[in-house]
Amino acid sequence: MTNTEIFEKLTNAIVTQNIAGCVQLTQEALDAGIPPIDIITKGLSPGMKIIGDKFEAAEIFLPQIMMSAKAMSSAMEILTPELEKSKVEGEETGLAITFVAEGDIHDIGHRLVTTMLGANGFEILDLGVDVLNENVVEEAAKHKGQKVILVGSALMTTSMLGQKDLMDRLREEKLRDSLKCMFGGAPVSSKWIEEIGADATAENAAEAAKVALNIMK
Repeated sequence: MTNTEIFEKLTNAIVTQNIAGCVQLTQEALDAGIPPIDIITKGLSPGMKIIGDKFEAAEIFLPQIMMSAKAMSSAMEILTPELEKSKVEGEETGLAITFVAEGDIHDIGHRLVTTMLGANGFEILDLGVDVLNENVVEEAAKHKGQKVILVGSALMTTSMLGQKDLMDRLREEKLRDSLKCMFGGAPVSSKWIEEIGADATAENAAEAAKVALNIMK
């Protein structure tokens, strides 16, 4: 199979909730010498985007999303050690505090971004999903004086609105200038980032790692 064919089959495996097929194809892709990041961004992630779009259109329901997420997670179990092998060494990149916004439990994108940040040399503090803003502020205060970037995700417009509240709280606690803030998720746009006074957004996990490295320089 060509690389393009492998990517198409990986995408289809995610969309059809084919866990065993996803695992097999991921291993085949690695054996073929395809970089792990390409397997994620060109094969797995497009499948999850299709699943997300189908869910928004009420064409599928939560059980299908959970099965596709399990297929994705099974593939990531194979890919994460490979990403670690290529981990950037040398200059300290900083601490990435990652989380999914309050009221939101969509964690596939969050886990991908967290994995990619770790693979690019960041120390990771993963707060998990449905995280209260006050908990994020509390953790940021604990690490004041360090090189810190907050990386939050929100897959719903309602949970995205909490990002503005978080930025306001950081300013109130005199923490805003001591760290960087990056947010992502389907409803998040560059215009929104500018409106709330954050630093950056990214369209996918690979880009998120690059953007994070750039703004932490």
